[in-house]
Amino acid sequence: MNFARVGRSYQSTIPTLRYLFEVEVHVYGFSVAANVLLSFFPFLIVLVSLCRYVLHWDAAEAAIYVALLDYFPGDTGDFLVRNLRWAVTSRGPFQWVSMLLLLFTANGVFEPLEVALNRAWGISRTRSYVKNQLVSLGLIFACGALGVMSAVFTATNQSWTSQFFSENANATLIAVFFLKLAMVPTTIAILFLIYWILPFGKIPPPLAFRTAVYVALALEALKYLHLLGWPWLRNKLAQEYGPFVNSATILILSFAAAMIVMAGAEITAREQRAHVPDLENRDKLSDKS
Repeated sequence: MNFARVGRSYQSTIPTLRYLFEVEVHVYGFSVAANVLLSFFPFLIVLVSLCRYVLHWDAAEAAIYVALLDYFPGDTGDFLVRNLRWAVTSRGPFQWVSMLLLLFTANGVFEPLEVALNRAWGISRTRSYVKNQLVSLGLIFACGALGVMSAVFTATNQSWTSQFFSENANATLIAVFFLKLAMVPTTIAILFLIYWILPFGKIPPPLAFRTAVYVALALEALKYLHLLGWPWLRNKLAQEYGPFVNSATILILSFAAAMIVMAGAEITAREQRAHVPDLENRDKLSDKS
């Protein structure tokens, strides 16, 4: 074992741990998590409505439900799927004005996230509220398009596997494989857009992409940690929060994910500053119009 390399790796994580334990960073994390709690369900309503009423593709809609159950096991996933189906059905045919209002509601998550990423990169300036809402709305449309593409890809392969494997148990395993195959690149693409476009500075695209890959893998690991600890966590949350157990679950997972996203930005920005001293000049970095 190369103890020198292990020591350097340990030393490199200390600044990130200090960053994650700053009160300001926790404020950003909880703000992002609260906005996810408010924005997540409207965003899902838009996605499912598009698949049901515009694409008329039941398999794509089913793929969204499978993804939900993959991220939220047990009662929370069942609760979300059941209420999502009811909400989409009760709203009726696709209404463009209503969907735009839902998207506007869903973009609130990007407001605190922009401030957090600016803070990680050392960018002192922020966009005006109007510009932030416009950029956020564009990111919502991009994320929605990627989500629909992922659902369509998964649904197509599920239809293919059902034809060749019928009711065989292998069909389920292959369908899950294609779900993972679609979701990981989709997560990387969404994170890349967030790291590249959302900060009010000129972030190099290769740097944003590299960070997106690492953070996407970390988020995937977080999901499996959650699955392993789910029985214990569910019991604790049910005892402490009662009827709000599902909201508490979404809030806690969103906070953990937000901390990972911010940590990825902090690590990348710190490494870049060490290799490119000119990035210390934040006036140049913040010249995005």
